[in-house]
Amino acid sequence: MATDQSFVDFVIDQIENEGEITSRKMFGEYGIFSGKKIFGLICDNKLFIKPTESGRAFIKDVVEAPPYPGAKNSFLIEDKLDDRVWLSELVRITLNELPEPKPKKPKSKKNKN
Repeated sequence: MATDQSFVDFVIDQIENEGEITSRKMFGEYGIFSGKKIFGLICDNKLFIKPTESGRAFIKDVVEAPPYPGAKNSFLIEDKLDDRVWLSELVRITLNELPEPKPKKPKSKKNKN
């Protein structure tokens, strides 16, 4: 089952005060970003947040599942999607603990001999 764009828009609208939250279509589903930092995935109309120790402490009763077959487990957020304050705080906590993305290496130019 693919994710509906309306669900992606709803999730992004729920997250406040974390700078610009954007989504990008990836592998048939969506990655969610704050700036260049990816902090979650939306797959099959479900929200998955990258696991962090601080996030685990905040959620308390964590439900983990892989967002797609073969993926590592992430926090599956279902019951609190309508709680804008709670979800925004989880995103803030997660972003604070996640490392900055590594700079991309410049593409090397191939010699044309």
